[in-house]
Amino acid sequence: MGYMTASQAAKKWNISQRRVQILCSEGRIKGTFKLGEAWAIPEDAEKPDDNRKAKKHNEE
Repeated sequence: MGYMTASQAAKKWNISQRRVQILCSEGRIKGTFKLGEAWAIPEDAEKPDDNRKAKKHNEE
């Protein structure tokens, strides 16, 4: 299995490198681990849902 960096994941998922690092530190991406200061992310890892976005509610 291959691994990618936070920078590579950021480009792949169209989010910031810092956001990828936060997701890794929160344990939200399975199979990640640190190599020194860098995160190793499995190449087949899926982008986690963004729980920061407000969900729309029907107010009928």
